[in-house]
Amino acid sequence: MSPTMTKEEILDWMRKVLQEQFEIPVERVTPEAHLYQDLDIDSIDAVDLLIKLKQLTGQPISPEVFKQVRTVSDVVDAVYAHLQNG
Repeated sequence: MSPTMTKEEILDWMRKVLQEQFEIPVERVTPEAHLYQDLDIDSIDAVDLLIKLKQLTGQPISPEVFKQVRTVSDVVDAVYAHLQNG
């Protein structure tokens, strides 16, 4: 994926993946939505999401980085930073 991907494009991608993979309605996937509490993402789902993020970025995202995320916005910010840092 392009390092010039915007945060809005990443958010759109997140909405699509969460809807397709986890059957979460796209209207629930807001930047403020908490992954675990609001979207019912569990640890297995988080691993699946990391795999999808690797497909998006072409590079693995450190599980340590992913442990810090709590909201959809946190994921968007982490992916955006990851793309900027190559």
